[in-house]
Amino acid sequence: MKEKTEGQKLAEQLCYVRKPVAERFPELTEECQAFCEEYKAFLGKAKTEREFVCEAIKLLEQAGYTPFDPSRHYKPGDKVYYSNRGKALMMTTFGRKTAAEGVHINIAHIDSPRLDLKANPLYEDGGFALFKTHYYGGIRKYQWTAVPLALHGVFAKADGTVQPFVIGEEEQDPVFYVTDLLPHLGREQNKRTLAEGIGGEELNLLAGSLPYPDKEVSERVKLLTLQLLHEKYGITEKDFICAEIEAVPAYKPRDLGLDRSMIAAYAHDDKVCAYTALRAELATKTPAYTTVTCFADKEETGSDGNTGLNSEFLFQYLEYLAEHDKVPYKQMIAHTRCLSADVNAGFDPTFPSVSEKNNTAYLGHGVVVTKYTGAGGKYDTSDASAETMAYFTSLLDRHQVCWQTGELGKVDAGGGGTVAKFVANRNIDVVDIGVPLLSMHAPCEVASKLDVYMCYKAFAAFAGDEA
Repeated sequence: MKEKTEGQKLAEQLCYVRKPVAERFPELTEECQAFCEEYKAFLGKAKTEREFVCEAIKLLEQAGYTPFDPSRHYKPGDKVYYSNRGKALMMTTFGRKTAAEGVHINIAHIDSPRLDLKANPLYEDGGFALFKTHYYGGIRKYQWTAVPLALHGVFAKADGTVQPFVIGEEEQDPVFYVTDLLPHLGREQNKRTLAEGIGGEELNLLAGSLPYPDKEVSERVKLLTLQLLHEKYGITEKDFICAEIEAVPAYKPRDLGLDRSMIAAYAHDDKVCAYTALRAELATKTPAYTTVTCFADKEETGSDGNTGLNSEFLFQYLEYLAEHDKVPYKQMIAHTRCLSADVNAGFDPTFPSVSEKNNTAYLGHGVVVTKYTGAGGKYDTSDASAETMAYFTSLLDRHQVCWQTGELGKVDAGGGGTVAKFVANRNIDVVDIGVPLLSMHAPCEVASKLDVYMCYKAFAAFAGDEA
């Protein structure tokens, strides 16, 4: 082997070179594939926040977790969970250290961009029954036309029962569809900007076209649609007012590429981080620090509401943990560390101009450590301190987790936010760590399997850290 020159030795000593995961750990392939098969299966069943909480609780209870009881005393290794209205979730493994030394929090969000049915959605026009929608989160509206969509959600009844509702996921199910103009008739539409190509009020779902047989009634296509819904689900048009129905892509997660190295799926953002955080929590036995794994709702619309992180639900739970160990809440908070588990944008060679290559994430290079998000001038963000960055990056190095740094595009080109700021505002050290994606917020997003597995390893390292 040729001996290295002095310049090569110096470059190895001084330069920071990001190597792909596959080069550093080629032996991980089989282990990574198995993990990602389980992730794909879970994601296919958990497209909405309610479904994610439901599926997560099944795994938690199988692993011995019990509902959290503030009046009980828990010992190291005990495992509990707390569901907030079925749309947010917290899980804890009690640690050997008391809360006075802080806890380790890992927060991901489980809502994803989509189309929500309006409160009075069903109407008839032009011989069709259609549903009016209101888009949820930051979508590019034109991407949601001409793709098969499924309806997921619940109807809440006056007697207190909640009726689950899913149409479009089984092979024999019908799907729903937002139409677009054919090229031959799109001349005027082509004059719109890309952002205005499809308007919010044009995101209407085709739901039926056959009329009810009785010619004496009006809106016969709408009536037949309601009859079919009533026969199967026992609902009437009024019940939509007390419902949460989401239109999401009707396809399952699939391997992407001849080498099967990537996953194409709806809702990687941010369920890829939530799932890996869930698996890390499940793998935790008797940690040094008590863990708090939190799944929040409403991140895509600003984290407001009583299931979003800009509310008190997580911090009230943390107060219970402080009371459990009979320590001042403020003392616990001051020693607590937190991961904001959220995705970042991966470099796309088709659109290189929006990225600054030295500070962007690349698929297949491991998890992204995002010091700050925000937009031009770091507005609306948490900016992790140098000490916080040193703790987390050294933790990843110790556990041989491949990581990289990244920003959400060029300074004046991009921007975005995570839940990190809501945690930092409570005097908690926090940084964003997650998976880089292509086509974020599209009906189908792309993640690298190696990055998904490295994300799990990163979260497991934090949950079990002894330092």
